[in-house]
Amino acid sequence: MATPKLDQLFGLVAASGCGVLLTDATGIVLDLRCTDADAATFRDWGLHPGADWSEAREGTNGIGTCLAERRRVTIHREDHFLARNTVLSCMDAPIFGTDGHVLAALDVSSARVDETEGFNRLLSAAVSHCAQTIENYHFRSTFPDARIVVADPDGADATALLAVDEDDLVIGATRAARRVFGLDPTGPVKPRPTVDLFGRRGGPTGFERAERAAVVRALVRANGNVSQAARVLGIGRATLYRQMRRLGIER
Repeated sequence: MATPKLDQLFGLVAASGCGVLLTDATGIVLDLRCTDADAATFRDWGLHPGADWSEAREGTNGIGTCLAERRRVTIHREDHFLARNTVLSCMDAPIFGTDGHVLAALDVSSARVDETEGFNRLLSAAVSHCAQTIENYHFRSTFPDARIVVADPDGADATALLAVDEDDLVIGATRAARRVFGLDPTGPVKPRPTVDLFGRRGGPTGFERAERAAVVRALVRANGNVSQAARVLGIGRATLYRQMRRLGIER
């Protein structure tokens, strides 16, 4: 799932001599994108598949610190703990799994002598966006039969996603959605009605609320034709009219 985004990100940064790396949750490099001309140099720096860039192994560094602190980081040259790594500038962002735990890290590393903090900020934003996109892909693939709802009430965070099953129960939430709705930050999401999570608890409750929703859906699908909606529901037209009056549903 990450491969297309790694290729896309590398297409943006390749001309500047940067490499793109994907690691697992422990800091082991899984994949690398760099030009053929830079491949030997990146290997000399230890930036290659199989290399361990955890904080335990390398001290403060982009990949390891990102994973340890579970946040986007930029480790620029002398910010690195080990002297041999101070030639590098590293921009990293974590990728979270559906259980809220860190799944991977996405890294862009460069050893350009003219690397500026302003340029690093641009790279960091691109890395963060790419990591969030990979995270969303992973979330959607984990719940292939669910409806995916962008759940941020303000619409500001496109990574706040909920997975909703056929019974209108929330069965999954991204890390951002867990934060928005005050859910447990890690672990499986306890299924709960979507309407409860969004705070729409006024009006009918329990079976009456479910009944009203079923009637409204049938009417909408029938474009307001009561006879057609009644057939879909398996009840008579007169019965449906009575139900509509009882539930406060206007034609």
